[in-house]
Amino acid sequence: MDAHKALIQEIFNNSTMIEVPFFQRSYVWEKDLWQRLLDDMEFMVKTGRPHFFGSVILKAGRKRRPDDLFAVCKTVVDGQQRLTTFLIFMKVLCLKTGQTAMFDMQFRIMGRMLALCHGRNDIEFFEKAMASEKAERIETPAPGSRIIEAFNFFVDHLDETKLDIMTIMTNTQFVKIDLDEDEDEQQIFDTINSLGVNLTTAELLKNYFFSRETVCEYESKWVSVFEKDDEAKAYWDMELETGRIRRAMIDIFFDAYFQLFIQDRKYNIANEDKLMYARVDNLSQSYQHFIKAYCGGDKSVVLEPMRDYALCFMDTFRLDQCGQSVPGTFGTERMNVVIFGLKNTTMIPYILFVAKNVPDSAERNRIYGILESFIMRRMIVHASTKNYNNLFTSLILNRVLDADTLLAKLKTSSDAATTYIPDDSEIRNGMERSKLINLQSKGILYLLESKIRPANSSVALLGFDQYSLEHLLPKKWRNNWPPCATEDLAKERDSRLLTLGNLAIITQSLNASIRDAAWEVKKAGRGSGKPGLDLCASGLCTLHDALTKNEWDESEIAARAEWLSDQASEVWRL
Repeated sequence: MDAHKALIQEIFNNSTMIEVPFFQRSYVWEKDLWQRLLDDMEFMVKTGRPHFFGSVILKAGRKRRPDDLFAVCKTVVDGQQRLTTFLIFMKVLCLKTGQTAMFDMQFRIMGRMLALCHGRNDIEFFEKAMASEKAERIETPAPGSRIIEAFNFFVDHLDETKLDIMTIMTNTQFVKIDLDEDEDEQQIFDTINSLGVNLTTAELLKNYFFSRETVCEYESKWVSVFEKDDEAKAYWDMELETGRIRRAMIDIFFDAYFQLFIQDRKYNIANEDKLMYARVDNLSQSYQHFIKAYCGGDKSVVLEPMRDYALCFMDTFRLDQCGQSVPGTFGTERMNVVIFGLKNTTMIPYILFVAKNVPDSAERNRIYGILESFIMRRMIVHASTKNYNNLFTSLILNRVLDADTLLAKLKTSSDAATTYIPDDSEIRNGMERSKLINLQSKGILYLLESKIRPANSSVALLGFDQYSLEHLLPKKWRNNWPPCATEDLAKERDSRLLTLGNLAIITQSLNASIRDAAWEVKKAGRGSGKPGLDLCASGLCTLHDALTKNEWDESEIAARAEWLSDQASEVWRL
């Protein structure tokens, strides 16, 4: 990597072609940034002080062909927006001052071809703006183009009397960073732009897999699934939390898809490479390394099955399922709640593997039922999740694609401390004693509710996200509930009220005046404006007969915990 201060004439030097990656995101700057650039240029001319215009990261690009006019080709990693804007600004300024020859000498190679070659989304409009012979507005196309809007803005607002071309050329400074072909542009970009919008794995992969010469392949293998229509784009752009970061669904897909190659024994991937491939912040480089090191540079190994797996991913993983009712039968709907609602995203690669490679829907649902039961049993007893990633990738490695083999693998796991299956006695103890986070408690009760409720129930089950968690015995019970005989009993009550026997899912949070009220008031509420549990929770089977009780205390909590444990042991039987 070579980083240094550079003037614009060192970036555009009459022999270097700078290419925006063909499938890069479109030009997006708007009026506020155009105005800021204009103000900065006027201030620089007025004061004669140098102006720092940001960084430009360039990477060694494609090899020169015999008929190319340029000597060197560079690819823009970062700086597309500011370089584009600067050239549009300079084009309009040169048109207004009658110095178009100066523009062509500086920003065209041999005075002919533009030294900045745009990507697929903007090339037509950029070249149209650069071909303008007069400083006149260009009719805005439909759909609109920000390139044309920027050109029109400078036509309308640029005052050439306040600007001087040579002052601008000799005082506009950049930090120019040149990368070698093998350097990791994503890491460098993300480090420099740590407070900005990072390059996504998908954007980097799109420009790695395809080129200006493979547009047809791009259309058939990429556009047809990832950019087919607005609905598809919205799906792949959706973000979710994975650990401490937010990632788009398209990046989640490429992470999961890559695991299918990493865990394929035929590639015999070295352990040190597996460690490198496990880093999600290095995924684009990992794909490139894998193809070069294990596929002989043949991109088709990854590209050929990609579309089918991506379509399968879209059919299987639905973030919106957490807002919809789930059936009482095991299947993808319930798995989506387990994965997204309860944040078990480490399951995604294995679920994708199963969804694509198990054609029989009944067998798939048996697999999903075993996985749900395994996760929920462990959640009830507050078992560790730290080894889940290794567990699920090992299932891919061993090509576990039937329910019986899956169950056998889970029961004979070599890492019993982190992957064992709790038995029924542990489930009972977990229901009575485990103090879980609210999300886990809500998930256990919700998925249990959806299983045990009768099919002809007149009370509709809502989506997971539409329920909140309520403590039947309130945390502030001392305000309105009978006191305990001793402080030790009060501490025991405080402990019990956090357990599953005292928790319920309800359709809306109770008013504060109801939540901490005496038991009878908490059930009945204080009129239509402040409903109680009878209205907010009646019809939910997981409440069993709790709302018929005249009192609610530790003994009732214990009795309900026992009943819930019986239901859970049966529903999640392994």
